[in-house]
Amino acid sequence: MMLNMGRTDRTVRLGAAVALLLLVVFVVDGVLAGVLGLVATVFAATAFVGTCPAYLPFGLSTRKADAVQS
Repeated sequence: MMLNMGRTDRTVRLGAAVALLLLVVFVVDGVLAGVLGLVATVFAATAFVGTCPAYLPFGLSTRKADAVQS
């Protein structure tokens, strides 16, 4: 699997996931909580894996050009 997310992208996604989970736990409920929980899970998963499937069809990458691909 080709990594296509840089360190900043991964950090922002992980921060957004934490913020969304805090909203789910303390503020919202119902269907909105489920949707936000799902989005938070996807953000966290892509941050940990280092690959965003939505970037692949467009050939996007936020990694530095000189970074070694795995």
